[in-house]
Amino acid sequence: MEKKKLHTIELNNIRVKDEFWNKYVSLVTKEIIPYQWKALHDQVEDAEPSHCITNFEVAAGLKEGTFEGFVFQDTDLAKWLEAVAYSLSYEKNEELEKMADGAIELIGRAQEENGYLDTYFTILEPGKQFCNLKEGHELYTAGHMIEAAVAYYKVTGKDAYLNIMRKTADLICEVFHTEKYKNAVPGHEEIELALVKLYEVTGEEKYLNMAKDFVERRGTEPNYLVEESSQEWYVDVWHDPGMYQPAYGQAHLPVREQTTAEGHAVRAVYLYCAMADLAFAYQDKSLFDACERLYQNIVEKRMYITGGIGSNYAESCASIGLALFCRRMAQITRDAKYIETMERALMNTVLAGIAMDGKSFFYVNPLEVWPDACMEKTSMEHVKPVRQKWFGCACCPPNIARTLASLGEYICFTGEDSLWINLLAGADIQTSIRGKNVTFHMESKMPWEGAVKIRVSAEEGAEGNLCIRLPEYAVNPVFTIDGKNVVPRVEKGYALFHETWQNQVITLTFAIKAHFVYANPNVRADAGKAAVVKGPLVYCLEEADNGKNLSGIFLDTAAGLKENYRKDLLKGAAEITARGKRVVKKDWDGESLYRLTPVELEETEVKFVPYCHWGNRKTGEMAVWVKTLM
Repeated sequence: MEKKKLHTIELNNIRVKDEFWNKYVSLVTKEIIPYQWKALHDQVEDAEPSHCITNFEVAAGLKEGTFEGFVFQDTDLAKWLEAVAYSLSYEKNEELEKMADGAIELIGRAQEENGYLDTYFTILEPGKQFCNLKEGHELYTAGHMIEAAVAYYKVTGKDAYLNIMRKTADLICEVFHTEKYKNAVPGHEEIELALVKLYEVTGEEKYLNMAKDFVERRGTEPNYLVEESSQEWYVDVWHDPGMYQPAYGQAHLPVREQTTAEGHAVRAVYLYCAMADLAFAYQDKSLFDACERLYQNIVEKRMYITGGIGSNYAESCASIGLALFCRRMAQITRDAKYIETMERALMNTVLAGIAMDGKSFFYVNPLEVWPDACMEKTSMEHVKPVRQKWFGCACCPPNIARTLASLGEYICFTGEDSLWINLLAGADIQTSIRGKNVTFHMESKMPWEGAVKIRVSAEEGAEGNLCIRLPEYAVNPVFTIDGKNVVPRVEKGYALFHETWQNQVITLTFAIKAHFVYANPNVRADAGKAAVVKGPLVYCLEEADNGKNLSGIFLDTAAGLKENYRKDLLKGAAEITARGKRVVKKDWDGESLYRLTPVELEETEVKFVPYCHWGNRKTGEMAVWVKTLM
């Protein structure tokens, strides 16, 4: 573990100018944030109601009514405010800032005198705060509120929201160091990483110590989350008759003894984020070693090819959490292996979670969809064949919004006299090296071509390092500086350049061809199947290109793949075609289920499109893993 970590760049110092990413990033301020503001106010026609703003108005005494929605409904507004903060860092918008300030004022009015903030308990269970940590999500909600407050303060300099949440954090630090709560932990992790952020912006060590205490207590005996429901003061929120499973909330073992990623995926990766933050802050090697073990278990045993995690779910929030965890690990280790996973999650599962118009969303990101099977009261009930305008449980849409709004923090890091390029995306980056201003103008043809050009403009005397990630999928990479081939030193997946920067032009070119990928035979659902991958992108079949019954298609993997970039496809995308065969219904006897002769196969061309873009044309089947001709 390094003694100094890399830092995310201030978002006002980076402008994303990338053909691929701007399909989504350009929508944040124009479409996504205004649309989600309407959703929070229940103004989206034919969408599930949010009740979020109304709950705050009721809690603040501004409106008569009761609490509606999920117990953690407040977090939708918190994540929306965080997205607003990030967007304001690179695009000033007085009207939007005024809307945000009004929402913050409402939050302050809903806060109780002692600092407590949670509309569910304020409205429905007054005086019963922290009487169901297992299910109540109060600390989870506080965590998202704190994250948003820190972001808003850092961007705008306004401290109203920060002061509101400091009051809540102070209450948490007080309550959870009393005898009653000396072993208490949140059921859904999030407060831990948020308290670290609050410490970093305020310098108050009690916030860091509280985060550490929550992490250290987890999984210890007596197990607070197991015993809580037997207490006479316990408030039942979910009315779940089942026994609590500690592994579901990563409370089955002390965190240093956990070797496998277990339970609810979002909770897990939020916990791991905090563990990584605390491991660095306290230079705690055993805690950091646990982070590395858990990361390896995720990528080797728990992760879908798309970077999705969570059994049968691949929730958008889980992949966002995985990206956040990987980003932290890369900042600490300067090891690009974490960026490989981060990139996979961001460019596949996270982007698949939002439509290309920014106005509908997936909560679940499966690898196969047959619309007819997505029926209520079945195992496929949670899978939706079309993106939804909103959800009653809408944690994912605003989470995607805050992620896209903060993309610059994933693209690059800064260090002492250094810039670290993680994602090979087009961007203008301003930083300083030895106190001298330096601008890096990066142009990229990724992910369609392996071609990156970086133009440097610097004040005299700017001597330092430029570290460019060399992706694992890059074949035959070649670097040049001012047209001359160079062979840089490569450490942990980064090509390192030490120069006195002036007006250099650096290029990186490499082959990035589509290829087949095969799953471990022990993965039963994928045995005998193949997927198509091009660089960081996973591809899929859609009914729009290949007709119905995708399960009747067999790939001829020996015939190879062809690529064709089409400007008219999904706002510009590389289409990949393969040869194969498909089952035909020729001469079948009526509608009989069975017969004695085998089905016939006919030659067919099979078309693949990026998984992240699926579902943006018409409703139909989708499949990532496809049967192969044996």
